[in-house]
Amino acid sequence: MMDEAKVAGAAEFLFRLWTGRGRCDAMPQEVMPASRADGYAVQRQMGVLQGHPQFGWKIAATSVDGQRHIGVDGPLGGSLFADRVLPDGAAVTLDKNLMRVAEIEFAFRFARTLTPRAQPYTIDEVLDAVACVHPSIEVPDSRYEDFVTAGAPQLIADNACANLFVLGPRADDWRGFDYVNEEIQVTLNGEATGSGFGRNVLGDPRVGLTWLVNELSALGIGCEQDQVVTTGTCRVPVTVKPGDRVSADFGVLGKVGCSFV
Repeated sequence: MMDEAKVAGAAEFLFRLWTGRGRCDAMPQEVMPASRADGYAVQRQMGVLQGHPQFGWKIAATSVDGQRHIGVDGPLGGSLFADRVLPDGAAVTLDKNLMRVAEIEFAFRFARTLTPRAQPYTIDEVLDAVACVHPSIEVPDSRYEDFVTAGAPQLIADNACANLFVLGPRADDWRGFDYVNEEIQVTLNGEATGSGFGRNVLGDPRVGLTWLVNELSALGIGCEQDQVVTTGTCRVPVTVKPGDRVSADFGVLGKVGCSFV
């Protein structure tokens, strides 16, 4: 486990890139996290440095293809901060964005806090704490020039490629939705482009949500009341460029869209 000085040094290094919208080949060897736990320790310290309220959490690599693409063996959790959350219909900047993709995602908002505990939470326990669901679009980015070879500890330290997040309207009638098979219709510049399905998110986005709760709980971190968890893209990320517009229709859960500048 990294000591406090190394965690602080790693967080300061990444924070400079985060705020300056810069990039690196890799973290300096002397402060590079060696385990997932090290990565989360750096992530938490970077959150302290950036100073904005934590809006919630994101999950990266929720499909086998996504995990294979970035060379990890499971999902990764990252922090979402309030200054990076945009409203439905927002114009999203792609300036200095390396990844240039839009990810169509289910976002769950908690009605009450789930505190850390030794026993893993069940899906039913987690869903009992959910207030509502939002359709959403994540616009990720990385502080690594070659994020596909950075490895899980470095990616976790870097907030699992968190960047900007577009939050759609609140859906209160969310329990009866078919999260596995319901088609999420996605358009790019008004033209249909491959639909999304919740089954592409660890088989079910509710499974992804529960994974995140238990991943954090094992680290002594709770999911707080009113925090939002976006559970990972439900289709292959949509490649975008300035001038494009992406929208997603989640049926009874509502629609979300944004343009890119």
